[in-house]
Amino acid sequence: MTYPVQLLELIEEFREVEDQMERLEMVFEMADEVVAFPVEDWSDSTRIHGCQSEAHVQVRLDDGKVLMAGGADAQLVQGLMGILTIAINGSAPAQALLLSPEFAQEMGILNSLSPSRSNGFRNMFDKVMLEIRGLVE
Repeated sequence: MTYPVQLLELIEEFREVEDQMERLEMVFEMADEVVAFPVEDWSDSTRIHGCQSEAHVQVRLDDGKVLMAGGADAQLVQGLMGILTIAINGSAPAQALLLSPEFAQEMGILNSLSPSRSNGFRNMFDKVMLEIRGLVE
């Protein structure tokens, strides 16, 4: 799969780090990449079900490009959102829908997470893709 340039750079940056704890620190730093989604706008329809934390995403199109906003009560989850934000924001919907969650495996972040956090990332990814599909159908 061909990834957007910004995601390729991020994958490479994570691959260069051998230490799992350092990789987790990098995930925490990705929290700053998330476009803020105000808590007062959170609802059951924006909630990421199956996530261990309280986490919400909103996906919309802005000039035909995907724009994801999100928020979570845990910085680790917010960091995972930041990685997904880098992966899809600014992409055409068709391009974003080509993405698979395998990029997170390539980055080496999933094996640094607990099984429930890895599953939560997958639920987040699936919800975002479902939202994108809903915008273009």
